[in-house]
Amino acid sequence: MSLNSTPSGERLHLAFFGRRNAGKSSVVNAVTGQKLAIVSDVLGTTTDPVSKAMELLPLGPVVIIDTPGIDDEGELGTLRVKKSYQVLNKTDVAILVIDAAVGMTEQDKALLNKIQNKNIPYIVAYNKTDLHNVCPDGENEICVSAKSGENINELKELIAKQSKGLESNQKIISDKLNVGDIVVLVVPVDKAAPKGRLILPQQQTIRDILDAHASAVVTQDTELAATLAALKEPPKMVITDSQAFAQVSKITPETITLTSFSILFANYKGNLRLAVEGVTALDKLKDGDTVLISEGCTHHRQCGDIGTVKLPALIQKHTGKELRFEWTSGTEFPENLSAYSLIIHCGGCMLSEREMKYRLKCAEDESVPITNYGTAIAYMNGILKRSLAPFPEIQTIIP
Repeated sequence: MSLNSTPSGERLHLAFFGRRNAGKSSVVNAVTGQKLAIVSDVLGTTTDPVSKAMELLPLGPVVIIDTPGIDDEGELGTLRVKKSYQVLNKTDVAILVIDAAVGMTEQDKALLNKIQNKNIPYIVAYNKTDLHNVCPDGENEICVSAKSGENINELKELIAKQSKGLESNQKIISDKLNVGDIVVLVVPVDKAAPKGRLILPQQQTIRDILDAHASAVVTQDTELAATLAALKEPPKMVITDSQAFAQVSKITPETITLTSFSILFANYKGNLRLAVEGVTALDKLKDGDTVLISEGCTHHRQCGDIGTVKLPALIQKHTGKELRFEWTSGTEFPENLSAYSLIIHCGGCMLSEREMKYRLKCAEDESVPITNYGTAIAYMNGILKRSLAPFPEIQTIIP
């Protein structure tokens, strides 16, 4: 995906599921008009979920996901089936592909039940109708032939229908701005910063500010004081990278609203209230407790990495306790959270809204406190109430 493309976390995720050799990958290729998936008569050709970001009419920017067969066998097969089921956590519309000659099996019914329980819009596509002219005609069902192209356009129209209304109207910050406002963005450039570009939350926030017809002024923490002094009028707010929170708070006058990218994304992608409620668990940690630090993206760890170095050090200092830390990244997230006393998650810019909310719901269901990077760092620096100024309705729950 190019740097100028819609981020994958902002795209509708369309996932294709089915038994081995139901023609799942062939349907994917027919729908996209591309050879995205390997097609073979050999059972289990798709061994891992395969994702592709693309433009798909009439939907627009989407992520297409082809999954391993849900009837795979053996030790490796069991792991592949587990991977398929995990894809549900980020699926906006599920397409269950059935071999028309075989009909719906017990495995198909079990998966469909999970899809329905998760309230995921879905379609059941009976494939190979060029060979088998028996087709159910129930709700959300369609008969297709990946080989002949029969009803493939109709399938795409049905996917578009099921996708209607799924787009989020949530804003990062533009709903808090007026035309002509100035927002200062503090972007430290350290070893972890990607060479030649800004990280995704920074890019998206700049675009959102421009959508409000406001102006974004980007500076580093080392130049913040000079930047504020150079402005003819104070900015509407200052938004900082969380790791510079303490320094930026000292430089930014109390009269100027201050928050962080991470806090904005906790509200944009997840549940800011839950993150604020969970942050006080930091004060209840005991020696030997385990803290899970989870990131939605995968990147090369640098010396001084915020997730593996800076954040654990700050937590140890704040609590004065001997704690254990575990880390997850990318699509990995534990199914059982009972071993953790606290979860600290990144802003989730690389995750879809559905997947981020799934993780939050898992923690909530197991009564494990969960917060995020920016909220935790602001709390431990004693500036959380100030950093929540853009969200006065959340400020009231801070103890």
